[in-house]
Amino acid sequence: MRWMTEAWRRIRSIGRRHEIERGLEEEIRFHVDQQIEKNERAVMSRDEARRRAMLRFGGMERVKEGTRDEFRSALLEDAVRDLRYGLRALRRVPGFTIVSSLMLALGIGATTAVFSVVNGVLVKPLPYPKPGELVSLEHTAPGVSDDADVSMSAALLFTYRDENHSFQELGLWNAGSDSVTGQGEPEQVQSLYVSHGTLQVLGAQPLIGRRFSQKDHTPGSPDTVMLTYGYWQRRYGGDGSVIGRRLTVDSRPRTVIGVMSEEFRFLNADPDLIQPLRFEREKLNLGQFSFQGLARLEPGVTLAQANADVSRMIPIWLNTWPTFPGIDRAFFEDVRLTPALRPLKEEVVGDVGSVLWVLMGTIGIVLLIACANVANLLLVRAEGRQHELAIRAALGAGWARIARELLIESLALGLFGGALGLALAFAALRLLVAIGPATLPRLNEITIDPTVLWFTLIVSVLSGLLFGCIPVAKHAGPQIARALRGSGRTSSASKERHRARNTLVVVQVALALMLLVGSGLMIRTFLALRAVQPGFSDPDHVQLVRVGIPETQVADEERVFRMQSDMRDRLAAIPGVSTASFTSSAPMEGGTSDSVLLAREQTSAERQSPPVRRFKFVSPGFLRTVGTPLVAGRDFTWAEVNERRPVVMISENLAREMWREPAAALGKHIRESTENPWREIVGVVGDVHDRGVQEPAPALVYWPALMENFFNDRVQAPRSVSFAIRSSRTGTEGFLDEVRRAIGAVNASVPLAQIRTLGDVYERSLARTSFTLVMLAIAAAMALLLGVVGIYGVIAYAVSQRTREIGIRVALGAQHGQLTGMFVRHGLVLSTIGVICGLAGAALLTRLMASLLFGISRLDPTTYVVVSLGLVAAAALASYVPAHRATVVDPVKALRAE
Repeated sequence: MRWMTEAWRRIRSIGRRHEIERGLEEEIRFHVDQQIEKNERAVMSRDEARRRAMLRFGGMERVKEGTRDEFRSALLEDAVRDLRYGLRALRRVPGFTIVSSLMLALGIGATTAVFSVVNGVLVKPLPYPKPGELVSLEHTAPGVSDDADVSMSAALLFTYRDENHSFQELGLWNAGSDSVTGQGEPEQVQSLYVSHGTLQVLGAQPLIGRRFSQKDHTPGSPDTVMLTYGYWQRRYGGDGSVIGRRLTVDSRPRTVIGVMSEEFRFLNADPDLIQPLRFEREKLNLGQFSFQGLARLEPGVTLAQANADVSRMIPIWLNTWPTFPGIDRAFFEDVRLTPALRPLKEEVVGDVGSVLWVLMGTIGIVLLIACANVANLLLVRAEGRQHELAIRAALGAGWARIARELLIESLALGLFGGALGLALAFAALRLLVAIGPATLPRLNEITIDPTVLWFTLIVSVLSGLLFGCIPVAKHAGPQIARALRGSGRTSSASKERHRARNTLVVVQVALALMLLVGSGLMIRTFLALRAVQPGFSDPDHVQLVRVGIPETQVADEERVFRMQSDMRDRLAAIPGVSTASFTSSAPMEGGTSDSVLLAREQTSAERQSPPVRRFKFVSPGFLRTVGTPLVAGRDFTWAEVNERRPVVMISENLAREMWREPAAALGKHIRESTENPWREIVGVVGDVHDRGVQEPAPALVYWPALMENFFNDRVQAPRSVSFAIRSSRTGTEGFLDEVRRAIGAVNASVPLAQIRTLGDVYERSLARTSFTLVMLAIAAAMALLLGVVGIYGVIAYAVSQRTREIGIRVALGAQHGQLTGMFVRHGLVLSTIGVICGLAGAALLTRLMASLLFGISRLDPTTYVVVSLGLVAAAALASYVPAHRATVVDPVKALRAE
């Protein structure tokens, strides 16, 4: 603490400089007077006594200088003095200061905004106690495919809970939607379903009430529910007496037992309600991998040790639980379930990290270009101050003192730019969050927090040092004295004086080319994705609405299907509707399920284990509604579905996989387990990019919306379906009102959810690519603008420095075209060198972008050539404008000015 007290004393002393100086003079004068009196008592004259006293002290100024260090830090005071001088110098040139600050603000503001996103998504730890201990429970299945991911089942949870040596606690969770009724209009809400241990893993505590106990997860116990803070505020106005009230969820009354705090976040889910999962242990089997898992590691346990522990438990699970109906144990052995635990943060962030780091790097390049531009401006300013600096050096100012003054001036400029950039970052961050894809994780954690503020300060200081070092090295060295011997402002600038500025322009062009290439590749990627046929047509005219009928409301599966069919008929009768149908999962909507697929007449090579393929349920006419073509065969008929005949359709790629040709699949038979009937393939459907156009179209099985003996269920019908309605009126309020009335006429207790068009779903699949494209395009535009400004500045300065030479050339008969060409060639030479260097840099940069590209090589020659030519053309234009001014120089005025 002593050093802090001393430092504070010295800092305070700077503001009390005059007071301290007066006190110091009085103190020294007192001691001198005391010595004079002592000398006079030794029988000396007054003058001699004074002379002896002064000799004893060794000079007033020397004593003062030696004493001052006891009161203040000389270095710090000099720095403050230099800062004041630098601020006055910047104030005298407002144009230079404003332009430089705005350039820096542009670069620092953009960098700060993107770093805020990177910090919120990638850098910040998860908002839970000891987040480093949290892991996601995942598996792979090499026996199915190299990239097969397998989540968790209830049987795995009980096995891991009973047998593990690595976890403090673990749990399962899932997300879905439910209807809330009995309080005004029916409402569709997002629900989070958790097993016992899930909230405990995260250390989540409710704001009021309690969280789930073991009893809440026990089958047969009273139904309970927890509210999230947002839903509590929206539905109950933050009423604390909500605890103990009844809330009807999916026609089942539940008691509210707790409300989560405002800070509670559950990974990437944004639920309204939290409900307990309940498992009957005696009814579980080896299948049903339909849950996500998370766990908290024991202190000191590593991820590798936890994976080894799970590997030990998998054989225990395999031999403890009964097999899935219709699937023998050998199938699960052939799957070769393998643990793939990873930090929970990786699960939350996903693969967005590569996008954000690429964006961070590109915005950093923009900042470098801005610094290069400011360095060029500082070089021009320093060249104009050479005589001033030389005179100061001649009067005794050392190289270090002059360098310090120039650096402090640059640092002040950097801090100005940083302050303006921070203001821009606040606005830019709102834009980033607004245009960011909905799938961007941790979106609500993106803020300008103390970490971002420190980052901005560090970037501002480093930027000031970066662009300030160049004029310091160029003009503050020992060679400064040569300026006094120079020929004055009439001399033309030497090549040496232009070399640094030309080098900076080359760097700017090279960096701009790198960003333009990256942006060009993303444009080509976006166009390639747009060119992919998604497997459906005219999606903007297909309205999607999701409807769920819970078991507590309608128990009979066949009655559920009848209600869905009645809703479909009423929707089809709406004016302007050409066709309507329903499915368990619309294209690109997600929510498809996987199952084993057995084929009776498969002609391709037999597999060691049956393949696992995606499936969905569809009503007749669904393919026509969404515009998916039939490659071979036909669609289901309503008679087949109503009579529950064993028919099925498959995708084209699945037909080719099993029977090589789509037509060869017709009449063949498949089933989902050995205990179910064979079902005849009546149609082969065109491939649909169900996971987005950037992903290969998955092999799909289309089951009828009403089936018999599906996975041993007597009757199977999906309770939650998406209605697809083709109409030219999609999206209008009047049309949606008619849709609500049509569905409400069949079941008034059913709310509508996920109201959107198929076009909205399609655009969302492109959201990440669109976001990356927009960000890279903005960065490239900024880089191009700054690069062109840099070239313009160099050529304009060259013209101003060669005014006398231009006047002489014009007087001697030089043609205007020759003068213009001389300066344009200078700009083209600089830009060409920059392009050559930038091509090499772009080849390295695009290696980091490879995972973001689609249908295009990172070394695509068309992109590189077009961007290079475009940049050189822009450089030529930027050079032509100041060069053209050279042709209108009046030689008489030019020579007189010199």
